[in-house]
Amino acid sequence: MARYAFTLFLSAFLLFGVQPLAGRYALPWFGGTPAVWTACMLFFQGALLAGYAYAHASATRLPPRRQVQVHLGLLVLAVGALGARALMMGSPVAPGPEWRSTGTEALLTGRLLAMLAVSLGFPFFVLSTTAPLLQSWFSRARPGVSPYRLYALSNAGSLLALLGYPFLIEPALSRSAQGRVWGVGFLIFAAGCAACAWDVWKRAEETPPGQAPDGSGDSRRPDPWHSLAWLGLSACASVLLLATTNQLSRDVAAGPFLWVLPLGIYLLTFILTFEREAFYRRAVWVPLLIVSVGGVLRAFFEGPHWPLSFQLLAYGGALLAGCMVCHGELYRLRPAPRHLSAFYLLVSAGGVLGGVFVGLVAPHVFNTYSEYPLALAASCVVALVPLLSPSPHEGVLGRLGRMARVFLLASAVMGLGVSLLDIRREVRVTVRNFFGVVQVLELGVGDPEQHLFSLKHGTTTHGFQLAEPSRRSRPTAYFTADSGLGLAIAEQRRLHEASGSPALRIGVLGLGVGTSAALAQAADTVRFYEINPAVISLAQGEGGYFSYLRDTPARVEVVRGDARISLEQELERGEARGFDVLALDVFSSDAIPMHLLTREAVALYRAHLAPRGVLALHISSSHLDLQPVALAHARDSGMHATLVINKSQGDRLRSAWVILAPDAGFSQGPSFSSTAARVYPLEARDEAPLILWTDEHHSVLSVLRREPRERE
Repeated sequence: MARYAFTLFLSAFLLFGVQPLAGRYALPWFGGTPAVWTACMLFFQGALLAGYAYAHASATRLPPRRQVQVHLGLLVLAVGALGARALMMGSPVAPGPEWRSTGTEALLTGRLLAMLAVSLGFPFFVLSTTAPLLQSWFSRARPGVSPYRLYALSNAGSLLALLGYPFLIEPALSRSAQGRVWGVGFLIFAAGCAACAWDVWKRAEETPPGQAPDGSGDSRRPDPWHSLAWLGLSACASVLLLATTNQLSRDVAAGPFLWVLPLGIYLLTFILTFEREAFYRRAVWVPLLIVSVGGVLRAFFEGPHWPLSFQLLAYGGALLAGCMVCHGELYRLRPAPRHLSAFYLLVSAGGVLGGVFVGLVAPHVFNTYSEYPLALAASCVVALVPLLSPSPHEGVLGRLGRMARVFLLASAVMGLGVSLLDIRREVRVTVRNFFGVVQVLELGVGDPEQHLFSLKHGTTTHGFQLAEPSRRSRPTAYFTADSGLGLAIAEQRRLHEASGSPALRIGVLGLGVGTSAALAQAADTVRFYEINPAVISLAQGEGGYFSYLRDTPARVEVVRGDARISLEQELERGEARGFDVLALDVFSSDAIPMHLLTREAVALYRAHLAPRGVLALHISSSHLDLQPVALAHARDSGMHATLVINKSQGDRLRSAWVILAPDAGFSQGPSFSSTAARVYPLEARDEAPLILWTDEHHSVLSVLRREPRERE
């Protein structure tokens, strides 16, 4: 049994260990949003389904020795493919730069799936065949011994890979090193798989023709209702997993830490339910599901400013309880080992259906993240159905307890249903696309002093404009005249006027409602870089809610696409922009795309600056402390850092900006000294906390706050 256990464990470790690595390669090229991981998961689930389909066909249609021959051939091809990529690309799994996205939203998902298929598809497919195929081989070689514990061991390998990635692998190894280590692991796996194949080859003639691999000779097929139940239960758990991941990622950062925790919980439920039936007890998990739904409803009410630890507890508890219910009921409906390949095939198909629903269907059907409360409500229904039938020996107290659980589950379903209804009368527009959910709210109707239109991305305000005609051109929110960006522009203007050339070139990564344009004057040029087409349309006046771009006397240019890719392409064409001020304001909801704050990204920004140009980094975040990252970039690039903090007051929202300037005296100029904002020069001493992110090496764990900071 040892060879099977080792090979299954290692294959699962490799299968799930490469997923966050592939996601890290994809994030910088596809917008850095939670939807990138959802698309990656769709690919992984599809490849897993293909592997299970192959294993099912092989186990049911080919004789044992023929199975061995075919599978060894696939292993040889996979090893050859990895070796060829390692020689040509320098890494067995890294995609080539030709896969960088073009910024066309309609093609992003397809392009991402194609990139994963070319760079990783075949080896991943071979790994995905291992669990069902080797369990089938084990059942043939060891008749009478249940193979389901091997499935639990396989999931344990997956869980170890996921939990080890953000805490051990990502902090210790660069992306390139991770790829090389993974390639070596694949070679060891191939050797283990060959050892299992040799065991099957030797025993092939010992099993009488037509007898089941488990020695039972049972050939009865599961009925269609059982097959539909396997499909539906696995799909429900898959939707809950992906929707939970989206829910967490949109307000912190899209990255391995918040990808692997939900996936780890999901796999833990597989391990518990398939290891021993006693681990799933309805009397324990149904009440936990009810309590966790209450926590989720509280999280909805509190919003992103609720402490991250509480959010993780609420969403993680709901995912754990919901998946335990789905997978526990799934295990209770498991077939005899004779039909395990068909069982795993349908379970995998359910996972793919869940991925298709969240990744492809939901963004076109829902205009908010409605799939999360729907999946959680479906889990409650799964828990409720068995409670509708009384047990044969149920007493009065048992009946009362069962009816109480039925009532609470029904109430939970109703509460989640109410959360689906966006009953806020102030909502004017809701748009959902690959980059998230954007809403326009009208607030303060009837009060000329308070009447405004606000843009929300996810749960966070990304700018607002006053409705009163005489006040519409006033800069507001995080971009007021005394904000870090406002002071940087004012000081550069003062210096330019002193030299006789007052016109400024201003670059802004992230458009919002275009408020930054209100800080510009007639001779200036403001160039915005924005990836979300919905945001561009609203800022350019669609619906008549926002008019900053139209009202500013400056020349405005809007570049659609990922800001970093756009800047790289401009530099490749010899079009360095010579910005006097380049501002980085690229939040997606309250999360920041980390690939825009790496050493390589900052070097790119500096290449687009004028000789005395400055960088303005907006680092306001409820859950991330980005000041050590900004300070590290200052020291690494030889620039001087200044922190500018404003509190919420009137039309101004709380903001924190770090200004990086080549001249230490820049932030000591009159513009900074005459403001009410708090201005702190940051000295990059050796003892100061510094966290230098690079494309190869960065982790959100290093900047998580213990307590959330308010960001309206």
